[in-house]
Amino acid sequence: MTETEIGKITHYYTNIGVGIVELSDTLKVGETIHIKGATTDFTQIVESMQIEHKEQEVAKKGDVIGLKVEKQVRENDVVYKVTE
Repeated sequence: MTETEIGKITHYYTNIGVGIVELSDTLKVGETIHIKGATTDFTQIVESMQIEHKEQEVAKKGDVIGLKVEKQVRENDVVYKVTE
C-alpha cells in the first residue's frame, strides 16, 4: 500500500463533521484517504465532498473542499491518498 500526500486540513466544523481540505493533488469520491496529525490517525473512504456547497465527484489540485469525515480532524492534519 502506498500513501501520497494530497492536502492539509485548514478547518473543522464540529457540528456537521466536515473538514476543509486544501488539495495539492486530485481526489475522487470512492477513493481511500488516511488523515494523520499529532492526535489524529484514521483511514476512510471518501463518500461525500463539496466545493462551494455543491456536491463533487472529482476535485483537483488547488481546490478547497468540504469533506465529510468519520472522526474529528484538526488544522494542519495531513491528508494522504491510499493506493493498493
